[in-house]
Amino acid sequence: MPEALDRIRIVLVATSHPGNIGAAARAMRTMGLTRLVLVNPRKFPDPEATALASGATAVLDGAQVVGSIDEALEGCVLAVGLSARPREFAGRVLPVRAAAAAAIASAPRGDIGFVFGTEISGLSNAELARCGTVATIPANADYASLNVAAAVQLMAYELRVAALGDAVWTAPRFAPATHDEIEALHAHGRQTLAAMRFLDPRRPKRLLPRLRRLFARADLEKEEVNILRGILARIDELIARGPRR
Repeated sequence: MPEALDRIRIVLVATSHPGNIGAAARAMRTMGLTRLVLVNPRKFPDPEATALASGATAVLDGAQVVGSIDEALEGCVLAVGLSARPREFAGRVLPVRAAAAAAIASAPRGDIGFVFGTEISGLSNAELARCGTVATIPANADYASLNVAAAVQLMAYELRVAALGDAVWTAPRFAPATHDEIEALHAHGRQTLAAMRFLDPRRPKRLLPRLRRLFARADLEKEEVNILRGILARIDELIARGPRR
């Protein structure tokens, strides 16, 4: 559901450092999120935010600046607050992966807001209370606090995977070697190894079966067989010349 990502609002509350706003914008852009809402930022717009956005200036240009969390979440069908600290009166608490899945499932009904607190203390209890769901990033219990832009990056990644899956690019697949070509390689290799006195044809032991197993795992391509045959041919040529004097 790629359109689900258009329903996501990333809400940054009282961000102190404009660089974090820019870095968060970049994190959003890499994952296909575009809607940034800033609640009472200390400095915005700011050249540092633009610099750290690193090409994601469209997200900054479209950012909405508001005066309260309630204004930032107006019209949302789901509000998710990020917190590393346990809170006594928190509502539903989910790991970020489950929170992302819940958000994407709710997207057909309306907007979803993900709320991130200040760099020093995160969201206050009163601010977190505005969110019906709390999302937390499973992290080192001894040092669980993330930079706000890093937290945005993790959340944005999970949202993208929940919406679009985790398929990635694949390397090109070239023409596979045929059975006949691979058998010719084995025959050539057996001949060259014997000429090198690395293989005793009368007592091959486990060498040849091991080589067969190795090449079977490699799933050789036609061009790879040609390269190996070329190497063997060069070795044959050097053996035929004999030692240099």
